[in-house]
Formats: sequence, C-alpha cells, structure tokens
Amino acid sequence: MFTPRRHHTSALVALMFCCCAGCAANQVAVTKEMTVSEPPVTLMTSIPASAAVNVTVVNGVAAIVNDEVVTLYQVNREAQPLIREEEKKTPLDAAAKSQIRKNVLERLIEKKLIDQKIKELNIKVSEEEIRQAIDDVKKQNNMASQDVLVSALASQGLSFEQYRAQLQEQLEKLKLVSMEVRSKILVGEAEMRDYYDANRAKYTEDETFRARHIFFKTSEKAPAEEIKRAMTTSLMVLAEAKSGKDFAELARQYSEDPAARKDGGNLGLFKKGDMMPELELAIMAMKPGDVSDLVYTPSGFHIVKLEERIAGKPKPFESVKAEIEEKLYRKKSDERFSLWAKEMRSKASIEMKDIQTLL
Repeated sequence: MFTPRRHHTSALVALMFCCCAGCAANQVAVTKEMTVSEPPVTLMTSIPASAAVNVTVVNGVAAIVNDEVVTLYQVNREAQPLIREEEKKTPLDAAAKSQIRKNVLERLIEKKLIDQKIKELNIKVSEEEIRQAIDDVKKQNNMASQDVLVSALASQGLSFEQYRAQLQEQLEKLKLVSMEVRSKILVGEAEMRDYYDANRAKYTEDETFRARHIFFKTSEKAPAEEIKRAMTTSLMVLAEAKSGKDFAELARQYSEDPAARKDGGNLGLFKKGDMMPELELAIMAMKPGDVSDLVYTPSGFHIVKLEERIAGKPKPFESVKAEIEEKLYRKKSDERFSLWAKEMRSKASIEMKDIQTLL
C-alpha cells in the first residue's frame, strides 16, 4: 500500500502528528446549524440574553497562544479519530474522552508555537525543495508519473494540493529543528566508543552453523504407501546415523536430494533465519556432532548432523561507527527538542480554557 512519505527526523515525531491541523482564524460562534468547514465565531457577549437558552455552541476558543486562537472545533477534529480508535478496544467514559481532548489541545498549542516560531525566523521553503521532496516520494513508492501519485493520494482522501501543503509545512519544521536543535548537537568519538564498548552484543556478527542432511521426499498429500515407505526408510537410516556410521556416506547412498549424492548432504555455512523453520528449530538445540531425530517439513523428512557452531565475531568499530553516531544523535535530538519546546512554551503567553465547559 502506498504510504505518503513524511519528511522528518525522530526529533520531529512529537510535532508531526498534527501536521494537518487547521490554522484558520478563530472566533466564538453560536448557531443552530452550520455547513462551513469550521464554524465562524462571534463573541458570546453579542448574543441577547433572552436568546441564549435556545442556541448551541458549535465552536469556541480552547486556548489563546500569543494572541492566536486554537478553537474547540480544531480540538474535536483531531480528537475524534483518536477517540474512535480507542473505543474499538474498550468503551470510553466521559473522563477518558476528556483526557484525550486535553492531550490533543496540548499538542495543538505546541504546534501553534512552532508555527509562530517559523514565522518569527522567516523560515521559507523553496519551490525546488518541495519539487525534490515530491520526486523523492514518487521514487520511494516506485511511481512512474505524477498521475499515479495523485491517484494514490486520492485513495487516502488527500488531494495533491493538500499533500503538497503538508510537505511544505514539514520541510519548514525540519529547517526550524535544524536551526534551533540539530545544529547545536555534537557526538564525540569517545562517546561513540563508550557506547560501542557497552553494547558489544548488539555489534557482534550472528552465530553461524555448518551441517549436513539426509532428505526423504514426501508430502501430506502423498499416497499413504509413499509416506509409509519414506518413514520406514528414514527411520532405518536414522538408526545407522545414530550408531556412528559415516553421515556423508549415508547421505550419498540414501538422500533423495540430488546434490547430496555428490557432496554428502553438505548444507554449507548458514545463519539463523537462513533455514526452514523446522530445521532451524532442531539445529538450534544441537551440539556439534549431534544427529537429529527425524525432522518433518512440507517437502519431506530430514535427518541433520550438526558439524560446527561458529560464534559470531565482534564487528569492527569503524564498520558500525556511522550507525552509532546516528543513534546517539537521534537520542540527543529528542532530548534537546523536548527542552527547547518546554523553554519556548515557558516564554509564551498561553491561556487555556476548560474545554469541557464548551462542549
């Protein structure tokens, strides 16, 4: 399935979720029926007291962030899909729904602050940058033409213009994070080496195995006589293999794998994940020199002899240095972004309403 590419780093995860949130000018509105995308607002004080009992509030001010408004409509628009998703798991009471709306409001406030910072720093994204981002989306999803992209977006309820606007917004945020966060982060050589030394297990090559097998072809759909024949022969050969007879010679004599008649059933070197699950399960429990019991797979019966287990060697630091640097860089980016966002919020003028009273 096509997934529109989101241009972000891990430091942007906290702010990307609300990239589609509306940023229309907000006022307070009261009406019985509205059909516009976001209900407009007039101040509550403009409503005659005698008429107030007959009206329904469809939009209201949820928060004021440096003189810009986050509306109740925006909060509900973002919260409703989350509430529906949670209610698929378990019914939500009023308190749980209220908490989801509060969380959404917090994120919309953060988004508003970020948007304001982008304007303050006059961060711009060029047409060429947007074009390149769209080209990257098409390449990543193997799309041969613009029409294919437009069609894929439409299938997910997005117009090309809407998606282009999202990309522009995300690219602006990338530039903001680069200016305010990423450019101030350094990951030193000593720090990378310390991480490498503390996580040697993560940077060790996989254990490898060397084994041989004897194969007897059959299947669940085979005639009963054929299955019986394969079982009888394989049990006879298994007894000989367990008694210590030359395994390679037994493979050459009895195996129904054509290659085994030439190489004595040699499976070569392999790692976990390379073999069929049934064979792998048997091999993982064996020691060098062990001969397995009969192993049944969809293709037939197998007898396996494990010849060698080779412990994985540590990967050289230089070969994993870039990976470690990126990991540490992302961690520092996340931490610094959180601190930056808190600092930005502490300097802002934010007035939050009790949204429950507006519902």
